[in-house]
Amino acid sequence: MTVSALPGAFRDAVLSMLGPAKGEAFLQSYAAPRSYGLRLNTLKLGTSTAAADKLAGLFALRPVPWCETGFYYEERTRPGKQAHHAAGLYYIQEPSAMSAVELLDPQPGETVLDLAAAPGGKTTQIAAKMRGEGLLISNEIHPQRARILAENVERMGVRNAIVTQAAPPELSARFPLAFDRIMLDAPCSGEGMFRKDPDAIREWSPEAVELCAARQWDILQDAVAMLKPGGSLAYSTCTFNRRENEETIARLLASFPFLKLVAEKRIWPHVQEGEGHYVALLEREPSGPDDADGQAGSGRKRKDGGRQSGRSGKDAAATRETAAAWQAFRDFAAEALPGLRVDGEPILFGEALYLLPRSEGLALTAGMLSGLKIPRAGLELGEARKGRFEPAHALAMAAGAGDAARVVTLDADTPSAAAFLHGDTLPVQDHLRGWCLVTLACGGESFPLGWGKASGGQLKNHLPKGLRHPG
Repeated sequence: MTVSALPGAFRDAVLSMLGPAKGEAFLQSYAAPRSYGLRLNTLKLGTSTAAADKLAGLFALRPVPWCETGFYYEERTRPGKQAHHAAGLYYIQEPSAMSAVELLDPQPGETVLDLAAAPGGKTTQIAAKMRGEGLLISNEIHPQRARILAENVERMGVRNAIVTQAAPPELSARFPLAFDRIMLDAPCSGEGMFRKDPDAIREWSPEAVELCAARQWDILQDAVAMLKPGGSLAYSTCTFNRRENEETIARLLASFPFLKLVAEKRIWPHVQEGEGHYVALLEREPSGPDDADGQAGSGRKRKDGGRQSGRSGKDAAATRETAAAWQAFRDFAAEALPGLRVDGEPILFGEALYLLPRSEGLALTAGMLSGLKIPRAGLELGEARKGRFEPAHALAMAAGAGDAARVVTLDADTPSAAAFLHGDTLPVQDHLRGWCLVTLACGGESFPLGWGKASGGQLKNHLPKGLRHPG
């Protein structure tokens, strides 16, 4: 990209903000090649170095300095096209964007909200830090983006996340003062996207900056309403202007004196290797004057009836249906996944059985979720159908190879892995019968790709059609 392709008003604003020398260096960075990054998924890789070393060699990885699990990769290696990506061993993520969750630093066992979560980079980074303990609610208001978010949560093997599709006021009415930590990667004018997305340049204008700042302010008020006393809020954007960054935070601090600014971080593309990011970390005082009156210190009046009774555990028929589905799952797991250990409250959403995560900080019930659009209500286990249990793809991705009674392991360098990801039936040993966990070999270990069902020397492919790779 040439500097002349940038909007004139943007160039003028940058020179005014940074001064002539630094401003020109910043503008010239847009003519340089963009950076590429991925983050290793410790939910699957754990502390093992063999698989990580294998991936480092495949993709010529170099460390991202502000994220221990983040790495730059060479574009030519195309990790997004590899079977290791389908196995959820890493998440393709812009390196600068990894900084926000590092600053928020969520911990196992906490109750965490990612308020504008799609496509899932920060959510899956949070989940890895939580190590499967506690509750993560990941929200995205747009339906298609919410589906993509749910798919990424599933691929990375996250067990303790609920994906919601709600406007921020819907959530703040239901969950006042509920979260230990909140991540708000706010919708912004996208100045840090200019090198990778020409549409971001065409859509930018000073008026768009003002519209984004107004939207950010609205969302921030709901975020504050949901933050526990003593909790932490990370606010981030991939834009550079002060209007959406420092000035928005200054307004927030002036309006809510029980908040304090703990840290601010900027990544500039002319200084560090990345597309750029802004992050502010704020903490709420352990107690405040509004915390007991239901206003949550937000200045907004809570809506009555935020929690609807709907179809809950008190409904006898629903309880019987859930109990039957849960027993069907337990019978299936005893035979096909004898090593699996799961924790949570069984809950039916339609015909699908989920495990609702348990959390000491926020005890979710079906009634609390009633009325919300929920693309993913925790870990999807599968469906009970006429006396048999059909396991969900999410269950395979959350399991380990050691959990399964029958495992079919494929090597990424052979046609069999590509054939499975294409949706093909595979030949297997004649003695195999029943559900098999199909895994991918990497660094002397194996990692789930999905389910297959063996019979008569053939493995019927149960990879969801929407996840199959084109031939």
